[in-house]
Amino acid sequence: MGSASHFSAASISMPAYKPWPLPYYLDPQTLAVDAFISFILAILFAVLVNAEGQALVATLLGDRRPGAKDRHHYIAFLHLDVLGTLCFLVGGFGWAKPLDIDASKFPRPFLYTVLARSAGPVANLLLANIAASIVALMRWFGATPLVFEMVMGVNVTMAVYNILPLPPLAAGEILIRLLPPQAAWLLRRLGPFALLGLALLDRLTPGGVISPYLNPWVHMIYRYILGS
Repeated sequence: MGSASHFSAASISMPAYKPWPLPYYLDPQTLAVDAFISFILAILFAVLVNAEGQALVATLLGDRRPGAKDRHHYIAFLHLDVLGTLCFLVGGFGWAKPLDIDASKFPRPFLYTVLARSAGPVANLLLANIAASIVALMRWFGATPLVFEMVMGVNVTMAVYNILPLPPLAAGEILIRLLPPQAAWLLRRLGPFALLGLALLDRLTPGGVISPYLNPWVHMIYRYILGS
C-alpha cells in the first residue's frame, strides 16, 4: 500500500510546504534520493539524542557507570538497534538500542526510572525545537531547509510513538517496572517484535491500526513547534 493512501487515513491534511508525508514512510514507488538521505540522517540524530538523553538523566540521578560502553560516546551508529531501525524504515518510527539502567542505584527507583526513560522522548522534542529554529532561519534567508524539516518530523514522531506501552519504547520500559518478574521478562523479549509487527500491520491495513490515533498528535506538535 502506498504512503499517500496510508497517510490519507490519518485524516489530517499536510501543510502545502511539506515535500513528503509526516510521519515519513518509505515508498518504493515515490522514493526520492534527497528524502531518503534526509530520513537516514534524521534517524541517526533521533536515536543519538534519545539514548544519550536517557543516559544523561540516569547518570545525574545516580546510575553512574564509569567506562560504560552504551552511554556518553555520542556516536549515533553505536545506538542503532536492528529491529528499531527496521521499524523506522517500515513504519516511520523506531527506537535506539535499549539503554541499561540500574534502578537499584536510584534513591527512589520507580520515580527516577520514569524520569530517566522519559528523558529520551523529551530529548527528541528538544532536538525538534532546535531544528525548527534552523528551519525558520533558513527560510528567512530564502534557503530550503528540507533536511531540518525531516529532522523535526522524525524526532516528533519518535517522541509521540514512545507512548506505546511496549518495550523498548519509554512507556513500555516504565510498564515492565509494574509487572511481575516473569511477565516483565516476557514482555521485554517480545516487545520489539510486537512493535515491528504493529508497524507492518499499520502499513498494510486500510486506515491503519495505530497511526489514526497517534499521527494527529504528531501533526499538532509539529505545527506547534514550527509556529504554523
